[in-house]
Amino acid sequence: MSASSTPARDFVSILDLSTDELGRLLDLAAQLKTERPRADQAPTANALHRAHVAMVFEKPSLRTRSTFEIAVHELGGHTLQLPHQFAVGDREPLEDVARNLERWVKALVVRTYEHATVMALGAAAPALHVINALSDQEHPCQALADMLTLRERWGTCRGRTLAYVGDGNNVARSLAHAAPQLGMSIHLASPAGYQLDAQVIEEAGHRARDGAQVSSFEDPREAVTGVDAVYTDVWASMGQEQEADERRRVFRPFQVNGALMEVAAPDALFMHCLPAHRGEEVTADVMGSPASLVFDQAENRLHTQKALLLMLLS
Repeated sequence: MSASSTPARDFVSILDLSTDELGRLLDLAAQLKTERPRADQAPTANALHRAHVAMVFEKPSLRTRSTFEIAVHELGGHTLQLPHQFAVGDREPLEDVARNLERWVKALVVRTYEHATVMALGAAAPALHVINALSDQEHPCQALADMLTLRERWGTCRGRTLAYVGDGNNVARSLAHAAPQLGMSIHLASPAGYQLDAQVIEEAGHRARDGAQVSSFEDPREAVTGVDAVYTDVWASMGQEQEADERRRVFRPFQVNGALMEVAAPDALFMHCLPAHRGEEVTADVMGSPASLVFDQAENRLHTQKALLLMLLS
């Protein structure tokens, strides 16, 4: 399969990919996963030969950093680890950081607090491919892995329904952008005041295919009833630590536990982007159940990010 370069210069949001490009990326990721055991004999082992990819992480990371480093290496490229201060813009303007990097590297993978940081870096350097490895608004790389994981289980996402239960955060936004494009409806259940903006729901609906619907709920049981998969995330994300106690109180009725899973479809799957706080947003029995896909999702970060790098850079 050809990597077929996407017209997008950067990957800041799932919406930077057309519906066809999203499907093609997932197809390519599945192929790369089957070819990985061939190691240096894989067809893409030198696809990024001698190319450099810079990485700057303002937030801690296990899955994203590890899988991007491995992905670049397995494609024949090299990573350049930059101190997190370069994502802040205090030492020198973000625009200068980006314009320097574009002279040396092909891409910049950035994990940061402010979504505006990713946008500023991408806007400043036309020759630099900027990849959003998580911002306060979006987590598009996670959604890619999630969609691949569900396709592996079901063959197709078309006609399925995914329920997201919890904070209307960056993960929820990227899921809302991705799922309807694959023909999968999404139910978004969050307490009042913690829901995704109506504009996000609207833009997700515009991309929906094959009758997929995007719906908001305040009752988690109503959102989960009959669905094919249930997804949750931590109640307090990085940077929200001071709100943790209040969030535990507000989100307690939104815990994914055995009772909530029972109202989903009999063979419903459980998903979490990790890290998870067992006993808070999800109980240990659900997290460790046969229905749980959490480590499949984590593994698939590698394969979808390899496909993304190929589509942007090759």
